[in-house]
Amino acid sequence: MQMEPTISSSRMRFPENLKFMRIRRNMSQQELANNLDLSRSKLNSYERGVQPPFQTLIFIADYFNLSIDALIRYDLSKLSEYQLSQMEQGFDIDVTGQKLRLLTISVDKDENEHIEMVPARAQAGYTTGYADPEFILSLPRFNLPFLAKGKTYRCFQIKGESMLPIREGSWITASYVQNWEDIKDGKSCIIVTLNDGIVFKVVYNKIREEKKLLLVSTNPVFKPYELPLGQIVEIWQMESFIGFND
Repeated sequence: MQMEPTISSSRMRFPENLKFMRIRRNMSQQELANNLDLSRSKLNSYERGVQPPFQTLIFIADYFNLSIDALIRYDLSKLSEYQLSQMEQGFDIDVTGQKLRLLTISVDKDENEHIEMVPARAQAGYTTGYADPEFILSLPRFNLPFLAKGKTYRCFQIKGESMLPIREGSWITASYVQNWEDIKDGKSCIIVTLNDGIVFKVVYNKIREEKKLLLVSTNPVFKPYELPLGQIVEIWQMESFIGFND
């Protein structure tokens, strides 16, 4: 298993993050202390490095609408204004796809990543088992030596005729998208969703403006539609495909 890249830090960031979030909201220590039902001296000690009790830490994280991981492990001052505003609205790091979870993969004896295959019959299970090591290890897997190094790949069998000339039953080999904001308009992607299963569409990125993706089919019979960020689990960008004649 491989931990997804995040904003790295080898030490606890809570004191500076607490001060950063207070200043971000244009609050004095006394104002924030009052809102948190703390004394000003107690709040000041937390900003200077004293570790608060765990229940207090939970309360402070809830007050700023942040995860505890984000509050104590990551340098929030390095995030963009857009990312911070999304976190405060409840999206947290999910907005960029850099989820605080493990991306489950399998490797060979030399620690090279396999490419797991997700056939059509396994896709319902994938939408709930994508983070389950046992489920991932149960999938067929292979290697393609000509693919670029430094990426994680997965191969999905598509259903339906919405992306002609790529036909139903074709296999899409795709690379994992860590930061959803980086998706370029017009790219064909596999999107793993909460409620609509696994879909294969041309993507137009509306994350910054509307917190959505616009999904478009190459077959004009199928109308475009918008997918809110909260419905997205994973995004994989197409690298190649294999199709078969009837």
